[in-house]
Amino acid sequence: MQNSMMYFPLTIGSLIDHAERNYPGSEVVSVETAGNIDRSTWGEVARNSRRLASALAKLGITFGECCGTIAWNNRRHLEIYFGVSGSGLICHTINPRLTPEQIAYVVNHAENKVLFLDKTFLGYAAKLGAHFNTVKHIVLLGPRDEEAAAMVPGLMFYDELLETGDADYRYPADLDENTPSSLCYTSGTTGLPKGVLYTHRSTVLHCLGGNTADGLALSNHDTVMPVVPMFHVNAWGVPYCAAAIGSKLVLPGPFMDGPNLVKLIDDEEVTIALGVPTIWQGLLQALEQSGSKVPSLKRTLVGGSAMPPSMIRTFRELYDVEAVHVWGMTETSPQGTVNREVKSQLGLPETERAKIRESQGRPPYGVELRIVDDADTALPNDGTTQGALQIRGHWIVESYHRSGASALTDDGWFDTGDVATLDENGFMRIRDRAKDIIKSGGEWISTVELENIAIAHPSVANAAAIAARHEKWDERPIVIVQKKPGADVTEATILALFDDRVARWQVPDKVIFVEQLPLGATGKVLKATLRETYGDVLITETA
Repeated sequence: MQNSMMYFPLTIGSLIDHAERNYPGSEVVSVETAGNIDRSTWGEVARNSRRLASALAKLGITFGECCGTIAWNNRRHLEIYFGVSGSGLICHTINPRLTPEQIAYVVNHAENKVLFLDKTFLGYAAKLGAHFNTVKHIVLLGPRDEEAAAMVPGLMFYDELLETGDADYRYPADLDENTPSSLCYTSGTTGLPKGVLYTHRSTVLHCLGGNTADGLALSNHDTVMPVVPMFHVNAWGVPYCAAAIGSKLVLPGPFMDGPNLVKLIDDEEVTIALGVPTIWQGLLQALEQSGSKVPSLKRTLVGGSAMPPSMIRTFRELYDVEAVHVWGMTETSPQGTVNREVKSQLGLPETERAKIRESQGRPPYGVELRIVDDADTALPNDGTTQGALQIRGHWIVESYHRSGASALTDDGWFDTGDVATLDENGFMRIRDRAKDIIKSGGEWISTVELENIAIAHPSVANAAAIAARHEKWDERPIVIVQKKPGADVTEATILALFDDRVARWQVPDKVIFVEQLPLGATGKVLKATLRETYGDVLITETA
């Protein structure tokens, strides 16, 4: 049957072409590795992306081959996102916080032919280059640098590479939308990292879902700052979303500490920022010290791990900023849910609305969620029944890269590894990671709930609850606390926070103070490390 409607493939090249046609003068502000500010536009980013695509073709990089990046959030990295994927190559963003062995593994597993590096990460090429089996070209993101050239034989320079490209290059119009476009690996906290290979179709649909009013809700009127790194799940898809609506984009480079972010938000009048809770904890401390009220900032989107309710209240009450929970993972591109109220909730008492804001939110169109028991039987969406959280949709992984096996259940769902509840309006609340939840005397204790209570104390910078082995109860909760600089708080003070907040049997047995909590490659607390260090502390004390 003849089609009655036009058909154009959903491609990443079409996103940047759209930005160039409709928003060529919209700003792209980039903090460079050296600390200087690079000011560009979507029009210039589009032209450079095409020149890059042309230059890579002249280097002999062919359709479907991988180009790796180890880079910060900056303008050149943004151009790689579009120039590589738009031309039919695969953009493989590599997390520099992986171990050197893991970096060598993912470079080889992806079969990268080109490796783009910011100068910060040049040492990886110098030390690991001999272990990169397929890399033909290493490109430094910047102009010629003789000091860098001496470190890595044959090093190329991004700005010189662009000069060899053709600005009149056009992305292939007949590119199949199911062509792979980008590749991200999981953080590898257990075992080797696993690759998730996104397609043009999945990425564009994810972008369209993100740009809805009940999604990330970005607008051309916004100034958007992704603090979530571009090496972490494609910066949550923000570069694509921003291109689609031509918003001003602010890229913070390597300077993601609180004071630098406050200055950047104020200087560039950022309206929307996105990142993990540890980033916003640092920002709130910097705001407290600087006295800035970040008047331009209207919304922060917070994911990666559960946001403490105290953080939501602080942003809302002190800075008039809406802190919005989002949830996802590498396997979900990552948008799985966004916390946007439904109309029927607007008339509820503020205490009830505040409780709803603490949940991870609802899935956009294109994603379905369910919770199941151990037999994969669906459980009711009543807001109280807990189960294993599973997901399916247009931008959800089907199989890991080069695994040769499905990552799904027999009936086609992906098991997230989270324990959650769903209510009648589709709001999902993470109760814990299945591997982190504490089982004491046969009863479940949520580490997330305990952490939220501890973090609410004004002297606490961060906290993690873990299961410690116990001779009588199998496991008992303990809390590891990182104090704010100069703070003075005792174990008794922290334990008193739990009075009347949780059942007495859920109150932690012990509080341990540490200088710094161990953080993983994506900014999450490494609870496995904490369990290894402190898992026997209750047994040791009673021995």
